Amino acid sequence: MLEEIAIEDLGVIRAARVPLSAGLTVITGETGAGKTMVLTGLGLLMGGKADPAGVRVGAERAVVEGRLDLTRHPAAARRVDDAGGTVDDDGTVVVVRTVAGGRSRAHLGGRGVPQGVLAEIADELVTVHGQSDQLRLRTPAKQREALDRFAGSSHAGILAEHRAAWSERAGLQAEIEDLTARAAERAREAELLRLGIAEVERVDPQPGEDTELSTLVGRLGNAEQLRQGAQRAHDAIAGEDMEVEGSAVQALESARRALEAVAGDDPALAEQETRLKEAGYVLADVATELSSYVADLQADPAALETAHSRLADLGSLTRSYGDTIDDVLQWASDAGLRLLDLDDGGERVESMRARVVELDDRVAGLAERITAGRTDAAGRLAEAVTAELAGLAMSGARLEVEVAPGEPGPTGADQVTFLLVPHPGAPARPLGKGASGGELSRVMLAVEVALATAADGTAGTVLPTFVFDEVDAGVGGRAAVEVGRRLAALARSTQVVVVTHLAQVAAFADTHLVVTKSAGEPEDVGVTVTGVHAVAADDRVRELARMLSGQDDSETARQHALELLESSTVGR
Repeated sequence: MLEEIAIEDLGVIRAARVPLSAGLTVITGETGAGKTMVLTGLGLLMGGKADPAGVRVGAERAVVEGRLDLTRHPAAARRVDDAGGTVDDDGTVVVVRTVAGGRSRAHLGGRGVPQGVLAEIADELVTVHGQSDQLRLRTPAKQREALDRFAGSSHAGILAEHRAAWSERAGLQAEIEDLTARAAERAREAELLRLGIAEVERVDPQPGEDTELSTLVGRLGNAEQLRQGAQRAHDAIAGEDMEVEGSAVQALESARRALEAVAGDDPALAEQETRLKEAGYVLADVATELSSYVADLQADPAALETAHSRLADLGSLTRSYGDTIDDVLQWASDAGLRLLDLDDGGERVESMRARVVELDDRVAGLAERITAGRTDAAGRLAEAVTAELAGLAMSGARLEVEVAPGEPGPTGADQVTFLLVPHPGAPARPLGKGASGGELSRVMLAVEVALATAADGTAGTVLPTFVFDEVDAGVGGRAAVEVGRRLAALARSTQVVVVTHLAQVAAFADTHLVVTKSAGEPEDVGVTVTGVHAVAADDRVRELARMLSGQDDSETARQHALELLESSTVGR
């Protein structure tokens, strides 16, 4: 709901704060005082088109700021978040619209946003009914949604089932079409995978085999050099034909014995003697392993040729399927799984087609139930709205709700159209055509009241804030009282804001705001300035008296105003 609107330098309004509460809020004031500027400001907040001519004379820019309570509108709160704005901890968000120099800027929750984002949020939060405003029920889709809401929660459950079945069927059909269209491509992919897998199976590589073979080739290809190098190392460490001083093992042993002779006199030398002994063991082990290596190493041309041939086979795999043999083996594993998926495509298509047939039957059955529910609700809604119109000075007018076959879709196979017969003998015409602004506002009031007061149709439904302008045009007397009564009835379910010039309507308000005009400040010579303030008690009686007679000090008018206030509370 709307909590408040602050307006600066818009039209005749220099600075005004408009507090809005739950229930019914009426805005009154003398003709030309600037009531329409309040609605203009609201329109700017809701993403309406900005008119640079609306900036107050002498001002550089116009600013409209509003606070919206989104606690019952999670979808709108998510949209604010998506736009980068911030919803306050109390569930409210601040909207600012600035018009200056022929351009306008919009801010939502502290973040600059395109004007269209405000319009998207406003579509869920606020509905304006007036002579120049588009209707909430302006399209067949919106009319269908209204009829479905009126039909009740049981009907809504059937709709949800139909939507889910339709969605599943659409997804399956899209997948079938994709698989069918790509059948040749999938067959080519499968053939390539089979060839690749067959090649890998023929070579039969083993994990890490390429690395091991490369090492073997290096050893066999340089056998003589390796043997000579190992032999020289062995001889240097423990060569039997060398002088004692030239043998590393013997030299190390001599050093150890020299320390052993004196180790008893100094623990530090004893530690070094121990370390030399350990080094001797290590050298002895190295000498033994080098001797064994030299003995085992022999040139083997046949083995070398075999290793080269095997590496060539493995190389053909790594060139095509991976950098290493381990990569090739992983590719073969993945390719096998993919091949199973491709080979299973035909069976899956048949299975999905069978499921589509089942869903077709289910969708058709649910669509028939939806049509039946809408047809039943259409008669009841038309009757309810027609009854409301009779009390709104539109006796003889009636609403017809037509449910006709339409293009099948997620919401069924019906096209819903609201038709208005303005008076007996007149042809039924689509809602919004052939009626004056005041009549149209009353028709929409009747529709909204019928929807809001449906026995089951509004269960769990959060209605938007309704703004009515000229809803009482051409109405007076008892009909005006009925307009006020129905606005009050609608306000029991949601927030309602009404601009009115009738005291009979204003008497039903929960909050009464008055727009007043006065001469401007010295710097505004010749410019009318408007303010907005709430009235209650005697001030409200005085305003109602002014609306009734044009004189707020008329005792007769005051008594009439008091009677209106008293009668408006009966039955509420």
